[in-house]
Amino acid sequence: MKYRLMDILACPMCKHFHLDLYVFQEKEYPKREPNGQLPLCEIYCAYKNTEVKSLESPPCQECIKKEVVEGLLVCPACNRWYPIIDEIPRMLPDKLRKRESELEFLEKYKSKIPQKVLESGLPFNLKS
Repeated sequence: MKYRLMDILACPMCKHFHLDLYVFQEKEYPKREPNGQLPLCEIYCAYKNTEVKSLESPPCQECIKKEVVEGLLVCPACNRWYPIIDEIPRMLPDKLRKRESELEFLEKYKSKIPQKVLESGLPFNLKS
């Protein structure tokens, strides 16, 4: 998943923007260069975890060369979490999510996932 995607992603359930990003594994593409006007993001820079307007110089030269391979998106408003697997954010509504595979994801990365998500994250958590 490209970091700049975070500039447009919102929680599919409650529509909250912006989501919290936790990166477990990253891949680098050293030959990529930004094309177009900088900054590439309009509102939120996930690479620096801040609003674009607060950046003195946007990190687009670095950010464009990296993608999140494995990670987690968390909605701070409704405490829903969405896994990033093989560079793809899996942002499905609750009724389409598969409990068993999602609990396996939580178990696999539990040392890197916030305790709040592990204990009370929606739609599944390790306590449910």
